[in-house]
Amino acid sequence: MAAAGVPAAAHMADVSWKMLELRARSKRSGSIYEPLKSINLPKPEGGSLWDKLDHYYRIVKSTLLLHQSPTTGLFPTKTYGENRKAKVHDSLYCAACAWALALAYRRIDDDKGRTHELEHSAIKCMRGILYCYMRQADKVQKFKQDPKPSECLHSVFSAHTGDEVFSHKEYGHLQINAVSLFLLYLVEMISSGLQIVYNTDEVSFIQNLVFCVERAYRVPDFGVWERGSKYNNGSPELHSSSVGLAKAALEAINGFNLFGNQGCSWSVIFVDFDAHNRNRQTLCSLLPRESRSHNTDAALLPCLSYPAFALDDDVLFSQTLDKIIRKLKGKYGFKRFLRDGYRTALEDKTRRYYKPAEIKLFDGIECEFPLFFIFMIIDGVFRGNPAQVKEYQDLLDPLLQHTSEGCPVVPKYYYVPADFVELEKKNPGSQKRFPSNNGRDGNFFLWGQAVYIIAKLLADKLVSPKDIDPIGRYIPPQDQRNVSMRFSNQGPLENDLVVHVALIAESQRLQVFLNTYGIQTQTPQQVEPIQIWAQKELVKAYFHLGVNDKLGLSGRPDRPIGCLGTSKIYRILGKTVVCYSIIFDLSDFYMSQDVMMLIDDIKNALQFIKQYWKMHGRPLFVVLIREDNIRGSRFNPILDMLAAFRKGIVGGVKVHVDRVQTLISGAVVEQLDFLRIADTEEAPVFKSLEELDLPKHSKVKRQSSTPNASELEQQPDVNINDWKNKSTYEILQKLNDCNCLASQALLSSILLKREGPNFITKEGTVAEHIERIYRRAGSKKLWSVVRFAASLLGKLVDSLAPSITNVLVQGKQVTLGAFGQEEEVISNPLSPGVIKNIIYEKCHLQDEREAVVQQELVIHIGWIISNSPELFSGMLKIRIGWIIHAMKYELKIRAGDMPAKDLYQMSPSEVKQLLLDILQPQQQGRSWLNRRQIDGSLNRTPAGFYDRVWQILERTPNGLIVAGKFLPQQPTLSDMTMYEMNFSLLVEDMLQNIDQPEYRQIIVELLMVISVILERNPELEFQDKVDLDKVVQEAFCDFQKDHSSPKGAENQDDMTAFYNTHPTGKKGTCSYLSKAVITLLLEGEMKRSNDDPCTIS
Repeated sequence: MAAAGVPAAAHMADVSWKMLELRARSKRSGSIYEPLKSINLPKPEGGSLWDKLDHYYRIVKSTLLLHQSPTTGLFPTKTYGENRKAKVHDSLYCAACAWALALAYRRIDDDKGRTHELEHSAIKCMRGILYCYMRQADKVQKFKQDPKPSECLHSVFSAHTGDEVFSHKEYGHLQINAVSLFLLYLVEMISSGLQIVYNTDEVSFIQNLVFCVERAYRVPDFGVWERGSKYNNGSPELHSSSVGLAKAALEAINGFNLFGNQGCSWSVIFVDFDAHNRNRQTLCSLLPRESRSHNTDAALLPCLSYPAFALDDDVLFSQTLDKIIRKLKGKYGFKRFLRDGYRTALEDKTRRYYKPAEIKLFDGIECEFPLFFIFMIIDGVFRGNPAQVKEYQDLLDPLLQHTSEGCPVVPKYYYVPADFVELEKKNPGSQKRFPSNNGRDGNFFLWGQAVYIIAKLLADKLVSPKDIDPIGRYIPPQDQRNVSMRFSNQGPLENDLVVHVALIAESQRLQVFLNTYGIQTQTPQQVEPIQIWAQKELVKAYFHLGVNDKLGLSGRPDRPIGCLGTSKIYRILGKTVVCYSIIFDLSDFYMSQDVMMLIDDIKNALQFIKQYWKMHGRPLFVVLIREDNIRGSRFNPILDMLAAFRKGIVGGVKVHVDRVQTLISGAVVEQLDFLRIADTEEAPVFKSLEELDLPKHSKVKRQSSTPNASELEQQPDVNINDWKNKSTYEILQKLNDCNCLASQALLSSILLKREGPNFITKEGTVAEHIERIYRRAGSKKLWSVVRFAASLLGKLVDSLAPSITNVLVQGKQVTLGAFGQEEEVISNPLSPGVIKNIIYEKCHLQDEREAVVQQELVIHIGWIISNSPELFSGMLKIRIGWIIHAMKYELKIRAGDMPAKDLYQMSPSEVKQLLLDILQPQQQGRSWLNRRQIDGSLNRTPAGFYDRVWQILERTPNGLIVAGKFLPQQPTLSDMTMYEMNFSLLVEDMLQNIDQPEYRQIIVELLMVISVILERNPELEFQDKVDLDKVVQEAFCDFQKDHSSPKGAENQDDMTAFYNTHPTGKKGTCSYLSKAVITLLLEGEMKRSNDDPCTIS
């Protein structure tokens, strides 16, 4: 009977499909499901070039240009009905299609005006988008200062008027990819000879668009599909496809003249190379994922291949493309992403957002888009892969519909009708899908139509890749030539780089002094007429870039210039300028007082330049030596570093030291021609580095700084508890009589909290007094006192926000807050002001010094994760307070039976070295207690850990609980997929309440044990909620029975011996944990699944 039932079911399905088709046929003449091949346009196989182009011209006219708005030039998303809306993204591809056909017509002398018509259709559309954008100049001004979704450029406009049609509350307008694609096509079309930009107002506006796009690496947006998160709940995400298009646009437009061949210096666009580099780093760290919730996405195809060609790494390209094809390719096209409900039969079209767990409904019935077969055809042409071109042409051809005139129509998607959804879910790929539109009712999917024409022109060799990509994005970077010698441009990727170094002494007497040790330097006067600027002066010069009073646009936002930017030479108002890096700036934060930190920063900067310098010409790195750098014990380390410069290798980087005048010839010169000053205007004033006016042969004071202070000096000789209740008068008396800086800081803190910062003391206000303590303690290297005073003054280290961003773009989260206290989770980039508030609210509670030490660690981690991300493998949440706890624990281990070193008394460079030490894989000689303490504090997990928790959850209907934090099976499994980042973060949230690092590590081990047991016993699953704490308690009780437990009830809960036990082996922790898990099974807390192999009947 069972065998007979299969054909019967199939027969019923066939009848259902035929009935559905019959109903559709009766509604309109001609099948909407079968292509009309009989009335195809005549296309001569061996016809002339004119005939071939005429064939495509007629298609473009009737399916694309017919729908172009006569007023704005935009193309509507829906080609029927009134009140048409135009998406910037779709209109750009339509313009690109008209332009591509125009390029093909350039091959014919007598084109009957078609080249002009098609070119100007593209120009009209591009200028229409520019017109819509420029009407929103106020949004650009706000967005470049604070990139919020409510202040972004709109992505949809009225096709006829260019007016806004949706508010930011009604639609996800924040789409970095759309603005980036506009910039990219703008450059491509102007490079082919089109004139699109007409005046300086438009140039300055486009420059401001570049300022917005430069920040793509830190701005979560709604992406190509306008929905943001996969869950379609209104939350934006950082998308690889958006960051990739931004990177491509910045590379294309840097140094580009918007007026084309007719342009001059003031129509050139400038790009911050450090911002471009951050986008590149972010893209490489995000891929092969699309975002936290999208494991992969078809939106990556236009980013990886035509038109962006955003990726330089061939291995990562193949890895990402293979994943897209493996996960998303179907018979009718590519799915946009897994569990995409868009236009499926089960999607509720009356709601904008989905309910929690709703996306599970769409699993296996996602619509398939033929559009992405077309992108694969184009990719095959560009990469010279005819087999790929043929493969996807053969897949595409049966999917095309045709108009009544015979023009090919690309359906937007193919869907599974509601009647067949259940059958498709049971047997994926078994059901026939139907097209969304066929063009005969005037309904066209213009993005698909446009890309199809471009693909056909390429495949038929009517245009070449070089024609539609005149700037050569498709050419590997090492083969690209510099298109502009006047403005710095992207150059070769692979080179054995030698960094040019100029050593600058701040005074002549310092130069004489260094000369006695064989160190040749120059002073600022000796490099004249070349000027030496701090990077902040260069920032001031860039304030003038893109300024337009008519549009209400200021210049470049106040953003620091990074190491790559300061390694170029600048021509500004007739002056030649070299810049020193931000690391040489005189900082108000105490880390700059540790000369070992400066040396470390110099080595890191050189490594960074070597790794990421991609320009023609050598980088010029200015090393500024100040008299303060060589005082006291600082001198020998500085001397060793300068000697390394002389030898030609510093920290593994090849360097060449010479005079600035000599090095200029091989450097990259950036012409800042936008600083045009009229006769009536006052020229801006820039401050160059001035030589200290000191007697040439006077002695350099070297002993004004002491060696590292003893621990005794760091301790106050007063007790805060004895003094905090005494009168203000008594405290002031003691403050005047006291010589100990640590005691002064403590007494001042009482006054600060009681009387406020402006209370007058003998040495000015309380705040001024603490500032003086801060300076004196810094010169004496009393690091504990320095940190205490810095925290009282609320000091904030430079580059804190970028350092946190460096961590976030690696796909990790940061938490700020003291160990054992409430923590603040940071998952999106924040401004320095917001970060300061978090630090001083969350880290100030137990020990004031914690607030500034957490800042130190954020800076160090930001550098380390950029250069050595492997040190953070297995760590999804970077919990700063817990890392500090790990460092303190490491100091205890090192001290043995002696008192441990105080972390707060260590110099910043020692703190950094300690951090590096604990991040290294744990040494084998350590006890298991120590290893669990450190790994637990770092929140490190084994490879595949989160995937294993997913597999446990699949077999645990009532979920998992630990330390009061519950992880339910539903809606978790319905909302998420195993490999997505958001699930891993949810697991971390479950572990967040555990307050002992070693216990956290035991829980991690327990989850791995449960996973192995379930894997080996596929017929079993948990019946009740699994309380992980109870399982560990059972295992520990068993452990106590096997080991003679100490007498006395107070020691019964001490798990130290358990934590110190090897995981594997007969008496290892895993054996006890396994036994406890199996005991749950024997007690009936697990049940056999339905397909139990032991059942006989």
